[in-house]
Amino acid sequence: MAFLRHGFEEPGDIQDIHLVIDTIPTLAWSAGPDGSVDFVNQRWLAYTGLSAKQALGSGYEVAIHPDDLNELVDYWRRVVASGQPGEIEGRWRRSDGVYRWFLFRATPSLDENGRVVKWYGTNTDIEERKKAEQVLAVQNTRLQLLLQLTKRVTSNLELREVLRSISANVRSVMHADAAGVAFFDEVSDKSRIYAVDFPDAKGFVREEIVATPGLAFKRAWVSSKPAIITANDPEELGPEMYGLVVAEGLNSHCMIPLVSRGRTVGVLIVARKLEGSFTREDIDFLSEASGQIAIVIENSLAYGEIFELKEKLAQVVDTIPTLAWSAGPDGSADFFNQRWLDYTGLSAKQALGSGWEVAIHPDDLPRILETFREALNSVKPYEVEGRFRRFDGEFRWFLFRGSPLRDRSGKVAKWYGTNTDLEERKRAEDALRASEASLLEAQRLTRTCSWKHEVLSGKVTVSAEGLAMYGIEPEDDASSVDFYHRRKHPKDRPEVEQAYAAALLGKTDFEADFRIVRPDGTIKNICSIGHPILDERGDVVEFVGASIDVTEHHRARADLEKAFEEIKRLKDQLHDENVVLREQIDEAFMFEEIVGTSSALQGVLSRLMKVAPTDSSVLVIGETGTGKELVARAIHKRSRRSQRAFVSVNCAALTPSLISSELFGHEKGAFTGAMQRRLGRFELANGGTIFLDEIGEVPLDTQVALLRVLQERECERVGGTQPVKIDVRVIAATNRDLEAAIANGTFRSDLYYRLNVFPIQVPPLRERQDDVLMLLEHFVHRFAQKMGKHFKKIDKRTVELFRSYPWPGNIRELQNVVERSVIVSSDGVFCVDAAWLSRDSLRVSSPQQTEPADTDEDASRERHIIEEALAGSRGRVSGPNGAAAKLRVPPSTLEQRIKKLRIRKSHFKLS
Repeated sequence: MAFLRHGFEEPGDIQDIHLVIDTIPTLAWSAGPDGSVDFVNQRWLAYTGLSAKQALGSGYEVAIHPDDLNELVDYWRRVVASGQPGEIEGRWRRSDGVYRWFLFRATPSLDENGRVVKWYGTNTDIEERKKAEQVLAVQNTRLQLLLQLTKRVTSNLELREVLRSISANVRSVMHADAAGVAFFDEVSDKSRIYAVDFPDAKGFVREEIVATPGLAFKRAWVSSKPAIITANDPEELGPEMYGLVVAEGLNSHCMIPLVSRGRTVGVLIVARKLEGSFTREDIDFLSEASGQIAIVIENSLAYGEIFELKEKLAQVVDTIPTLAWSAGPDGSADFFNQRWLDYTGLSAKQALGSGWEVAIHPDDLPRILETFREALNSVKPYEVEGRFRRFDGEFRWFLFRGSPLRDRSGKVAKWYGTNTDLEERKRAEDALRASEASLLEAQRLTRTCSWKHEVLSGKVTVSAEGLAMYGIEPEDDASSVDFYHRRKHPKDRPEVEQAYAAALLGKTDFEADFRIVRPDGTIKNICSIGHPILDERGDVVEFVGASIDVTEHHRARADLEKAFEEIKRLKDQLHDENVVLREQIDEAFMFEEIVGTSSALQGVLSRLMKVAPTDSSVLVIGETGTGKELVARAIHKRSRRSQRAFVSVNCAALTPSLISSELFGHEKGAFTGAMQRRLGRFELANGGTIFLDEIGEVPLDTQVALLRVLQERECERVGGTQPVKIDVRVIAATNRDLEAAIANGTFRSDLYYRLNVFPIQVPPLRERQDDVLMLLEHFVHRFAQKMGKHFKKIDKRTVELFRSYPWPGNIRELQNVVERSVIVSSDGVFCVDAAWLSRDSLRVSSPQQTEPADTDEDASRERHIIEEALAGSRGRVSGPNGAAAKLRVPPSTLEQRIKKLRIRKSHFKLS
């Protein structure tokens, strides 16, 4: 009946229509008004492999792709509900199970009332069209990539941003899992992969990777051809990259060299998780895009260099020690460097255009603007001076310079200029003018003129003082060398002309003394000096110099020479008269520290004068306090070594463990505490004299080293291995009987004979009674002067007391008593407390003392003094802090007295 409504009346016609529907080259079907399928043609059944029974109703749905089913069913319900035609695309299963894309169309059949009575539809295979559309989409996407790369060629993106953009676009277009761009450093043999785009990374691959390149990377870099890795290989990928890509699950890699102008600038790396997934089309497309990518990277690198250069240039412009600016072709300022802004205190906004004019001094602005306008009109560089205001309001002189910059067409594109501070130069010019005025005045006062000879032109110029010096009148032509030569004295002219010609030829300085004859007949003495000025080729272009009127000097010198002759005559006469007097003074005052005129002392001085000029060793023998060191110093002063060092050593004050180090020095590390090398006393005295006081206290082992010095003239430092040459005169002193010490085995006989070449016995003060008063007066005067006191006389009882006292402590005791008495005495009369002398007389006697302390009272007093000294030194006798040093007696003498008085030293060590 449906067919009748559509105009078919006969059953034969219906059969023909069925045949047509079954044979048309499409899949046809029909459904009721509710959308339930009630017919499918034979081609539909053959394509799907379903029977009519299976397909009718909604059975057809089994042939729809599961991913598309819900969307198609929902869409079909909406079409049925709307009663309007509809179409939709979806995947349709073929009888062999393959899904292909189809276009599903449905059209309603309506009755007279517009109600749907039937749905007719077709399923049309569009698989090929879909494939073409996908290919076209890929092509469009890739085309978009190429367009983006082309756009990047002209962009100014920073390199890392460019690499990120390239990696992201390539990964997206190629449907890859990761992409990046790598560079190669041939020096370090390392590849550096930047901007790795890998959204699904597990964290092993970073945005930037430094690794040893594999074989595939090197092939791509060197050959400029693509390298494909279909499966992970550590040699192909490199050890570091192999571990990373395996961890991330990447299994297929494509490396495309990026070549620009025949040079490989990088390698594009694209990776996928699927093995062997890069097709020839992929490789060809990436190779095609690589050229654009290379240009983009090269441009970005160039942009980076240009940007860096621009930054450096801007920094240079801002930091150069000058004020720089630029202006447009019309002269309107468009840029000022930072130094300009800092100097003026203006902001860029205030200074642009013509705002800079406020910094020009009002008196100079019209002139500067006029110069600028003329330069704009003539299009020529200009410079003009004017005063420029600093930020603090002070105006300083500046040089304003400007130059035009033309474009290729010759038109002015820009004006560039600088403002240079001239203040110091201006001040220097003012100072120079003042200096020139001062120089002219100085030349006038000193009768000096300056001159210049221009060699090429022959012109000579002299200062104003030169005109007066040579008697030049205004009408005289004084511009040639000959003019000045003609003014020279006839006897001096040839020599001066020859000297000046030699200086010109040899390009050397010129100096001459000569006479000139002025027009009025007066003669002047002139001293002239000159210096050649050379050009860049080394030729003399001019001679400059100065001439001084030395006439008065010559007269003064003649008078002075006469005076000198008279002085010389008087000097020679005085010298002759002084020789004898000096010898007498030498004999009388060479021993200013040795006071006395007694016959015993004169005998010592006589022997001293005989041995002093020699280099012989001297042994000075005498009691403590007799002045043995003064005798040694006197010998040194009269010797040939008097200008060199005199080194005194108190052997008794040195401990046995340190005496060798003190005398001969030590090397660094020779013993504990030897932190550095130290010279010994013998080395310090080299070339001079060494005085060994208390020689009898030297240990036997040190005596051997002393003997070597005397015999071999060399010594060895403690801890050293090399001998040190010594040139020194030895003077020794002792208060001991060295011959007795030899007999006792405490002193070496060979050393004694070496020292005792020339013995000098110094008498004790008790044998020089005639000198006591002289010594008293000498020490009173010395200490009174030192302490600011004045004594008119010495008490008579004091004089008698000093003459009668035996002085067991010799001169040292006398000196101490005088010093003590000066302290307590009032000005006017010097006197000494007799109690001091009696107490001092009971002190320990010297070895030569002949009067023993035989009374019990004296022995008790002596014991008390020694015990006090031992208590203060904790039982120690020797050394700088020992009891012997406190009592000013030799340690050996004190030891003898301790034994005699049976004093126990150990008691004081514990106290």
